[in-house]
Amino acid sequence: MRKQIIVLILSMLIGPLISFGQTEMLGPLTKDDILKNLPAWQEVAASYNPKPDILEKLRAVSQIVQVEIYLGTWCPDSQAHVSAYFKIVDFVDNPLLQTNYIGVPRDKSKREPYIQGKNIIRLPTFIVFLDGQEKGRIIETPTKSVEEDLLDIINK
Repeated sequence: MRKQIIVLILSMLIGPLISFGQTEMLGPLTKDDILKNLPAWQEVAASYNPKPDILEKLRAVSQIVQVEIYLGTWCPDSQAHVSAYFKIVDFVDNPLLQTNYIGVPRDKSKREPYIQGKNIIRLPTFIVFLDGQEKGRIIETPTKSVEEDLLDIINK
């Protein structure tokens, strides 16, 4: 556990420095795009330990849950929480959990085309939809954990 915390802290501190010279990844992205281009995110995902009992409940979700994730590939919070989400969806392996990833620029004056009409203030922002209706959001940092907050929103 201690090693995982150290890896997470180091990646959050060093990650922005590593990605400083990189081109921002903008617009629609895939998990594979992100992990291929940002190896530090792979390390964070690998070190994350989601709660098994919550994963079981997410695995049992029986309706389509659409999640839109607005993220910054330059953002330490995005790296930490979106990487955690990657591991969660891998473990859950439920095709009813469907995700769209949208890369947002660091420059706030250039964000509008990527976040139009979505009221995105902080990154990452996870917007959870059931039956086409927004049920809730995880904004910047989860209240409990990514998996617990996601389950709480689904069960509202």
